Amino acid sequence: MRPIDHTHAKALQTWVESASAADTDFPIQNLPYCRFVPTSGDGSRIGVGIGDQVLDLRACAEADLFDKTLADVLQKPTLRGVMELSVAQRIGLRHRISQLLARGNDEIRNGPGAQSLVAQSGVQLLLPVEVRDYTDFYASVFHATNVGSMFRPDNPLLPNYKHVPIGYHGRASSLVPGGQAIRRPVGQLSPPTDDGLPTREPSKMLDYELEVGFYVGPGNDLGTTIPLDRAEDHMFGLSLVNDWSARDIQKWEYQPLGPFLAKSFATTVSPWVVTLEALAPFRCPVYHRPAGDPVPLDYLMHQPNQTHGGFDLRLTVALATESMRNKGIAPRELSRGTFRDMYWTLAQMLTHHSSNGCNMQSGDLLASGTVSNQERSSRGCLLELTWDGGAGNPLPGTQRTPIEFPTGEQRKFLADGDEVIMRGYCESASHRRIGFGECRGIVLPAIA
Repeated sequence: MRPIDHTHAKALQTWVESASAADTDFPIQNLPYCRFVPTSGDGSRIGVGIGDQVLDLRACAEADLFDKTLADVLQKPTLRGVMELSVAQRIGLRHRISQLLARGNDEIRNGPGAQSLVAQSGVQLLLPVEVRDYTDFYASVFHATNVGSMFRPDNPLLPNYKHVPIGYHGRASSLVPGGQAIRRPVGQLSPPTDDGLPTREPSKMLDYELEVGFYVGPGNDLGTTIPLDRAEDHMFGLSLVNDWSARDIQKWEYQPLGPFLAKSFATTVSPWVVTLEALAPFRCPVYHRPAGDPVPLDYLMHQPNQTHGGFDLRLTVALATESMRNKGIAPRELSRGTFRDMYWTLAQMLTHHSSNGCNMQSGDLLASGTVSNQERSSRGCLLELTWDGGAGNPLPGTQRTPIEFPTGEQRKFLADGDEVIMRGYCESASHRRIGFGECRGIVLPAIA
């Protein structure tokens, strides 16, 4: 676990005026990383969010505001170099950035780095790194139970679920940054009758999935493993993830090998990465497994992971239809939940992923799977939100209650023009609230 230090102090102030607003996601206590293209179009560079501004780290490095070792890393066009730093180096970098932005420090404002602060509204935010590998897990027992109940009401969870973190290899090439529209996929759908033939058409049951992902920091060599007691040394930071899903395509193709075209058409990732250093004050115990649940095998058990391996992260999903946006109507909140109740921790996912000798690499993205809690209002996808429960309710079943919108529109699944907005934040009485920015995407019509 990362230490809590002076950079987390609630009283710490910055000279960046917008970062002092009570509702900002990016106070000086946060300092999330991003990658962006400035208005000049002068190539991509890395930055740090502060209020409604971005601190251009390349410009700061060119102004000799960092030592030589860090300056070389900060002038690279992606965050991979920062991700590859040791924990001690990343903590030192956070301390220096905090010092530069702290009230009373004029090194940027009165020095050669005076132009290094740029408005977020004036830059193009990109994926933080070119992700080479992406793995998606299935770590919410509530989500797994709900989905399992739709198909196996008498036996929702398969026997392996409580013994092993379940995941699948996603498609890195179709990861897109928040704000980029995605297109409704076309695919094979199951036959309408038992003796019929499948059809190929646009998905009628497009869905979102609220997830939390993390980027791998330093990797491991092929044939070696990442032990659980060292897993967080290999974790860089967290981002919000929307793993768009075509439920009708998924229903037809997912057996026996799992998700394929129903998932690979697009996954939206927030452009902001909130570091493990920033999240130090918001760690929490893992989900308390009910009596009778199996104890994980030894390689997935480590007492510090049990006591503070969770993240007290609160999550929301909202939706704005095209009609709502045209009429200036605010998005409607669909769900509100927490990341505290995941059955498997992020560290356990990383350890398990590498336990067969798989070589993890800096910049790899691992996502949690849909984040759902016990209450209906906290379900992390429309598949669950509109589902009324009960036996015999497969995906196209009748026991679905549509969600009502201020315009009179209804949704069981997503329509063209719908915009999904995911947000996350951490807060406590003793520390400043920090946010994750937005993970936002609009659905475009399919191209046949």
